Amino acid sequence: MVKIRLQRFGTTKRPFYRIVAAEASQRRDGRYLEIVGLYDPTKKPAFVQIDKALALKWLNVGAQPTDTVRNLLSKDGIIAEYAESKKNK
Repeated sequence: MVKIRLQRFGTTKRPFYRIVAAEASQRRDGRYLEIVGLYDPTKKPAFVQIDKALALKWLNVGAQPTDTVRNLLSKDGIIAEYAESKKNK
């Protein structure tokens, strides 16, 4: 099973994350299949950069986003676009 989740980088108390598609059995910071975007919660406002085409590709092949990633995708409108495309099929 493939998940779209966060991969932590940075130092203590200064985290930033990659949004990656990875096998669920892999470690949090382990091997990933593809980088979908970036997330830096330390910036005000938080920096989020998501490749919409890649996110939709992974959602369409059945990847499950984690709760945090689902919230980030929703704010960018990607979840709504995915639901609309799924409804039209």
